[in-house]
Amino acid sequence: MSDNWMTKYGSRRVRRDPPTLDEAIFAAMGITDNAEEQAEIAASLMGLPLAAVQTEVRKVSRTTARVRTQQVIAGEPGAQRTVVVERRTVRRFGNDRRPGM
Repeated sequence: MSDNWMTKYGSRRVRRDPPTLDEAIFAAMGITDNAEEQAEIAASLMGLPLAAVQTEVRKVSRTTARVRTQQVIAGEPGAQRTVVVERRTVRRFGNDRRPGM
């Protein structure tokens, strides 16, 4: 879909694409963890029937469940992490001065 509108520089065309099903499911996953609610949100974003979206949500939730179980956090449990912040000084040379100063 495209839309034309006038600016002071002339006519401009704006392209508006509806979200893909994967994008709608990703957005719904960011809102809630419940799969049924994710399917409802994605279906309302896409304008599709709920039954068609539910199967895709189940497929995506299976793959993300596998990924979540494989995440490993390095370090000992309960240990505090150390963060070191170093400030770098800027090297200035004698010939780096501005003229007139």
